[in-house]
Amino acid sequence: MMQQVPGWSIENGKLTRDVTVADFRAALVLVNKIGELAEQEGHHPDITIHSWNHVRIEFYTHSIQGISENDFIMAAKVNQLLPTA
Repeated sequence: MMQQVPGWSIENGKLTRDVTVADFRAALVLVNKIGELAEQEGHHPDITIHSWNHVRIEFYTHSIQGISENDFIMAAKVNQLLPTA
């Protein structure tokens, strides 16, 4: 399913993406958009802001201790929220 989620990779057993945005404010906006989506879908990623303009998103399904189809679905939905270059 990796071909359906461009920009994502698998690291340490998690579906992961790093996104660079314009500034810290844009990072906060993105985190909040992803948070709203996660609440709607009931599937919550780990999200980290680092180096003031980088957002790291990680999906992992704890109940199966691995990556599920829902993780890929959520990654595709997150891709739709990302700013275009």
